[in-house]
Amino acid sequence: MSKKRIAFVGVGRMGANMARHLKDLKYRVTAVYDTYRPCAEELADELGKGTTAYRKLSDVTANADIIFTVVTDDAAMKKIFFGKKDNLLTGATGRLFINCATVSPDMHREVTKAAARRKADVLEACMASSISHARTGNLYLMMGGKESVFKKNRKLLEDLSLNLQYIGAAGKAAEVKALVNMVMNINTAGLAEGLGLAKALGHDLKMVCEVFSQTGANSRVLETDAGDMIDRDHECWFSSSHAAKDSGIAAKIARQKKLNLPVNAATQAQYERMKKEGLGELDKSGIAELTFPGRHANPKKKRVKKR
Repeated sequence: MSKKRIAFVGVGRMGANMARHLKDLKYRVTAVYDTYRPCAEELADELGKGTTAYRKLSDVTANADIIFTVVTDDAAMKKIFFGKKDNLLTGATGRLFINCATVSPDMHREVTKAAARRKADVLEACMASSISHARTGNLYLMMGGKESVFKKNRKLLEDLSLNLQYIGAAGKAAEVKALVNMVMNINTAGLAEGLGLAKALGHDLKMVCEVFSQTGANSRVLETDAGDMIDRDHECWFSSSHAAKDSGIAAKIARQKKLNLPVNAATQAQYERMKKEGLGELDKSGIAELTFPGRHANPKKKRVKKR
């Protein structure tokens, strides 16, 4: 597997750290690409000899056997695979695309069908982890696609992950990822409201968090986000813009199944409000800026730790 040529399309926080980790393990990372070219060029220089930042997506495909994609949304996914002038499916016969972005299940299925027509394989590797996990190979990956392709490439996937879960055919992993992020976003919004109300009542917030941790109010979000909400430390690990997008994916799936999800709708509305009010690039914990008393008078004064 380490003899295979590996490429990354989308080398922001997650993609770049996945590439660094595989390079550490002596995989051949031969190609990187990003719409923000300086990002790709800097990573190529860092990874050293044998890694090139290509200007064309078709050149990425030509110079790799396995292409990871880590892009932002359905529109970005559509552009890299179906762009009229340049796309990853040009000369894609025999290639494997491993798509890690949180996009709609329909988009995953569309890409899988298009790749099959060009005799290429596709896996979805939906990530439920953060930047530090990408750098250390401790991702949680939810896998979708042909099980035979998954098994054939399991070693590579295990080298990127601490936990690996095969879920099913194309689109199925994306469905579960939408559920994960929907519930996570709801929990985050609920915690922000609980702590905001506790603050308004004059309670010691550390004491409230301790009580939450020992009761039915406990959640993983309490562990990861409560301190940041209290300290107004919204360094971006998972942006509020992405939270809005992912809650929207869940809402679309629910409409297709004729289900009403009012709590998800309320959560999505809060994150959409953050975008409209210029807070979309804060971490999802920044939703507390909308619920704590006395905050959000001037978004420019919010404490955001620089990376």
